[in-house]
Amino acid sequence: MDVARAYALAWKYAGRVPEPVLRGVTNLAADVTWARRTAGVRRLEANLARVCPELTGRALRRTSRAGMRSYLRYFGETFAMSCWGPEQIAARVRATGVENLRPELDAGRTVLLALGHTGNWDLAGAWATVHLAPVTTVAERLEPEELFQEFLAFRESLGVRILPLTGGGDVFRTLVRTARGGPGLLPLLADRDLTARGVEVDIAGRRARVAAGPASLAVTTGARLVPTFVHYERLHGARRRAARSPWGLVIAFAPPVPVPADLPRPEQVAAVTQAWVDELVDGIRRHPQDWHMLQRVFVEDLDPQRYAATLAAQDPATEGAG
Repeated sequence: MDVARAYALAWKYAGRVPEPVLRGVTNLAADVTWARRTAGVRRLEANLARVCPELTGRALRRTSRAGMRSYLRYFGETFAMSCWGPEQIAARVRATGVENLRPELDAGRTVLLALGHTGNWDLAGAWATVHLAPVTTVAERLEPEELFQEFLAFRESLGVRILPLTGGGDVFRTLVRTARGGPGLLPLLADRDLTARGVEVDIAGRRARVAAGPASLAVTTGARLVPTFVHYERLHGARRRAARSPWGLVIAFAPPVPVPADLPRPEQVAAVTQAWVDELVDGIRRHPQDWHMLQRVFVEDLDPQRYAATLAAQDPATEGAG
């Protein structure tokens, strides 16, 4: 199957499909995937069970089904978003805690945002670049290359500047220059380590690896790091009509994470990372169905030999771009 071609066709035609029909198709696809108990569904349930141990049996299954619907909703919205007008995007998104980053933006500085794979981060970026400040972020280089280029063109059409995680030069240096400029927003999806240079943290009493990028940039540049959680909410009345959907998005900006001044640099990065991850865990526990984590995050799920080799080769002074 030509995945890049399929994505290109979805971007071309999804916006022309009536929203209730598109929503029905994504719900059906999610339910079929969930019922088949694919590896991704099983991994999602394992991840959720660790962060939310109170979810067991039927409650866990219900949450994972809602999680797959949330995940496929993200794709349906992403494919259709290029056909949405600014009023529709504005109606779909609500932001809280903007006061936690407004002083920095008003002063002409860039704010770092640490996010997880929750809700619809593309919609959040499209809204933020219009209503808050220009957005620059990093994207994983997908395979095949044509698929990555499709995602790149889509996100740039929203006004978001994209830096490839690999194959585009020294991404961390570019991020440092961006963080020292402004005004702007620099959000990084960092709840999964893609560089093998991540940080080991505690998530609900279990060890996990996440990206070092947000904390490394905060320590290096002095830019404020604001933990950010994105989740769906039900819409009603006039806003639902303007959004043309029963689903809206909430972007919750937490207070900035302080950088401890009395620690060595590696310990500063570890402390700041743990602080924003704690905020992420709190958001996941409140909205578990919107955490789209179908991959391995927890150390106990990693291949022991490969993980040992990663730790042996890792330079403690190295800073991942996240």
